Amino acid sequence: MFDLGARSVIEKLLPVVDNFERGLGSIGPDQKVDESFANGMDMVYKQLLKLFEDLGVQAIETEGKEFDPNLHNAVMHVDDEKYGENMIAQEFQKGYKYKDTVIRHSMVQVAN
Repeated sequence: MFDLGARSVIEKLLPVVDNFERGLGSIGPDQKVDESFANGMDMVYKQLLKLFEDLGVQAIETEGKEFDPNLHNAVMHVDDEKYGENMIAQEFQKGYKYKDTVIRHSMVQVAN
């Protein structure tokens, strides 16, 4: 019962993690941003990731890995010589596992 409840809470927190990553990723090195605000956001993001780690939540590895339908959701294909066949070329959304159970599949682009 605990794992079922924990999984439910983790699923609800994943969009928050996504938004932190988008927000922090949108701050370019040449942009003028209130440094204390950006540092505070980064600290909260890292605290949330540490909480996930302590609970047994892990991000699913993607880029440079072979596509696995048990872990990844292919939403796009690309013909690119620099990638081997069935290799992940790009990640669009991180996937996560909780105690070896997939909570959310990674959305990826796969090379043909």
